[in-house]
Amino acid sequence: MTSLNRRDLGLLVLRVGTGAVLAAHGTQKLLGWFGGGGIEGTTQAMEAMGFSPGRESAIAAGLGEAGGGALLALGLATPAAGAAAAGAMAGAVSVHAPAGFFAQGGGYEYPAFLGFTAAAIGIAGAGRYSLDHASGHVLDRPWVVATAFIGSALAAAAVVGRRVQTQSALQEPAPEADADEQP
Repeated sequence: MTSLNRRDLGLLVLRVGTGAVLAAHGTQKLLGWFGGGGIEGTTQAMEAMGFSPGRESAIAAGLGEAGGGALLALGLATPAAGAAAAGAMAGAVSVHAPAGFFAQGGGYEYPAFLGFTAAAIGIAGAGRYSLDHASGHVLDRPWVVATAFIGSALAAAAVVGRRVQTQSALQEPAPEADADEQP
């Protein structure tokens, strides 16, 4: 087996493994599979975590994970798939960041790892054993890589920024009533 074949085989294994994990997490959110809360449970969880609007956030996170994961596994539109999954994981990192780094303590280690892995695959490309390769890389061009990652970064920054604003507003103390006012 040549080094090119080994590289392509390694990308296949990495894509399928990472994509399957992401797709499973996304279907928990969207469909309630694998013990997930489905769209209603995920909506409530998103609202509790400060994502607003909750339903749209749940759908976006679920699609980023399930759709991005499925496309990564297939090696189709790999830059967009990697960017979508990485963007979804940026939101998850923002939720887990206050607990520190390690997943054992509730930290962001695991979603960060999934996000970096998805991004790396999106940048590197799917390899020879993929639908991108079979289609002549129609959806895997340099401009697609740049557009997908810039778009995903901007969207993730907006969503996480809105979450931070929502949480800040919830944590601000209520204005004190004037001492002369009687209830």
